[in-house]
Amino acid sequence: MPSTPATHVSLAEPIHLPPPFTLVRLRESGDAFAHACRIAPKSGAGTLVYVGRFDLAEFAVVLEPGEPLGTARRAFYAGMIALTDALRAYAPPNKTVAIRWPDAVEIDGGLVGGGRMGWPSPAREDEPPAWLVFGAMIRTVAMADQGPGVHPLASALEEEGFGEAGAVQVTESFARHLMRVSDGWQVDGFDGVARDYLSRVTRERQTLLRIDDRGDLLTRLLRTDTTERGGLVKALAAPSWLDPKLGGPRL
Repeated sequence: MPSTPATHVSLAEPIHLPPPFTLVRLRESGDAFAHACRIAPKSGAGTLVYVGRFDLAEFAVVLEPGEPLGTARRAFYAGMIALTDALRAYAPPNKTVAIRWPDAVEIDGGLVGGGRMGWPSPAREDEPPAWLVFGAMIRTVAMADQGPGVHPLASALEEEGFGEAGAVQVTESFARHLMRVSDGWQVDGFDGVARDYLSRVTRERQTLLRIDDRGDLLTRLLRTDTTERGGLVKALAAPSWLDPKLGGPRL
């Protein structure tokens, strides 16, 4: 996709981000994740790229980890916690916001979007990367008017009763929650992040889940010695929730 120029002059609803975030707006046809990856080498940590779309909350934030890529990639889990917390803040009491490992976000079993992560292609696993980018898309309004039941595995915030929670509200809430999760990681280490993330993951019965030092998911079946490994790097290569043709979450 060709580069889309950022615009700082807009009549759109203002976005209020806490320090140290810096907002970059793109026009509706922009790609927040791709743009954030392009500008990350110069823009620095805390740059949040936002695309003003009616049907999607779409944004991406630049991170600058201080540890080798092999472990720094675990920041993806912090981003997913912040993303689901941003939705929980507006969710009706009877709605369950869950994660399908590693990257898909579901509300009562209906896919609404997810997260993704990028890093410099020449980065070495044993050295700190110059940057990471966590990007997210959440479907706020279902644009396909095909009647109920046509896409039973997909949903949108409007359909789930999220009221006035749109792209701006979700983005602002994400930024606040990402700061909280990051502070907790610095104080208590990654174990707390892992527990918080795993508490949101849909799982089969009789299984124990653990995230190892490199971010891989280890699933052990109870009453057996069998442990299955889900590789994070491989899983992040192609977001499970993203339909490239639609340019948004799958239907």
